[in-house]
This record gives sequence, C-alpha cells and structure tokens, in this order.
Amino acid sequence: LARDAEYQAIIPLRGKILNCLKESIERIMGNEIILDLVHVIGCGIEPKSRYIKEMPKFDIDKLNFGKIIICTDADIDGGHIRCLLIAMIYRLMPTLIKEGYVYIAETPLYTIECNGKKHFAYNAEERDTILNQLEQSGYSESKIKIQRSKGLGENNPEDMAVSTMNPDTRRLVRVDYPQGDDSEFVKLLETLMGNDLDGRKQIISDHFDSIEVSID
Repeated sequence: LARDAEYQAIIPLRGKILNCLKESIERIMGNEIILDLVHVIGCGIEPKSRYIKEMPKFDIDKLNFGKIIICTDADIDGGHIRCLLIAMIYRLMPTLIKEGYVYIAETPLYTIECNGKKHFAYNAEERDTILNQLEQSGYSESKIKIQRSKGLGENNPEDMAVSTMNPDTRRLVRVDYPQGDDSEFVKLLETLMGNDLDGRKQIISDHFDSIEVSID
C-alpha cells in the first residue's frame, strides 16, 4: 500500500534465507525462495554449473529494475537478513553490486508526533536532536509523542511511503564493491559468512575490544 505501483515492486520475505556462502550452487538454486528472487530480478546468475540447465546465463540488460533495495527491520535480526541477502547477490550476481544496483533502505527507529506533524528518527541521536529542536520551539514534553518502531509491520502505509518508499524523502545506502584489489574484502566476507569457523573466531577475538555496544 505504500509503494507507487507504477514503478515499484515489493517482494516480501518471511524469515532468513539460505546462507549462500555456505552452500553449493546446486543447493542454492534448489531453494524455492531464492529461485523466486532470481526469476523476479530477471538477469540470471553468473555461476556456472552443469547441474543447472534451465537457468539463463547472466545478462544485465535483462535486469527488471533500476535499483534492488533491501528493506529490513532496524534490529539485529533485520541486520542478519540484510547480510544474507547481500551474500546471495554477491554469490549469484556480483555484477549488480559492482555496477551500483544494490541498495539498503534505512528504516526509522522512532516516529515523533507534535502539533499534527510527524518526524522520523533513524537512530537515538536523531531522536534527541528532533526532541531538542521541538523543545526549543516551545513545545512541552506533554505535547510530544514518541513511538519506538518494533518492525516494518507496525508502520502504517502513509508513514512507510514517506520514510521508506518515496524517492524524495527516503534514505538509501548503496552497497559498494571495493575498487581495485578486492581479495581482502572477499576473504573477509567469506570468513564472516562462510564455513571458516576458526577464522571467524579469530576476527571476533582480534576486534572484540574495539566494539562499541549501544543498548537503547
């Protein structure tokens, strides 16, 4: 209901998809959800396999959309789903990332209502900034209503249209593929998302002290 049906399509997913950096290409393409996504995107896949006969070869000119936008809840589970979808695209059609077709939609954590207007805050810092501005404008705390979003399913279509769907008001972050020598990036991605358990433990151990945890 929030989309513009003239040029926007939405493909709903329930839960987490297969981790495409841990599975064989045959098992990936045997997954119904991933197969549906590949068919809707339209440009085929880049990996080759003699076991996959009906899948068309990759052709970016057959891509059905100008942007592939990943939209998830703004929480840890949503972040994991986002990573799994990026891993899928990286494994099956990395050219889409290299050519700048893949984006992440930022979704608001807070809706702030005051004097008949709604303001969207995408993190706690923005929330505090908006609240300070409203208070400086003379609005008392009793006149300001703050709602913490628990997920996309809570939002009404009108709010989603403004905060997430409308090109003039939404926020997108492009998924960039590193320029030049990408070997370190590939190694890091496959270690974090693949089957290298010891390598993943080592990365966590190396960077544990530099991690900042924010509990809101």
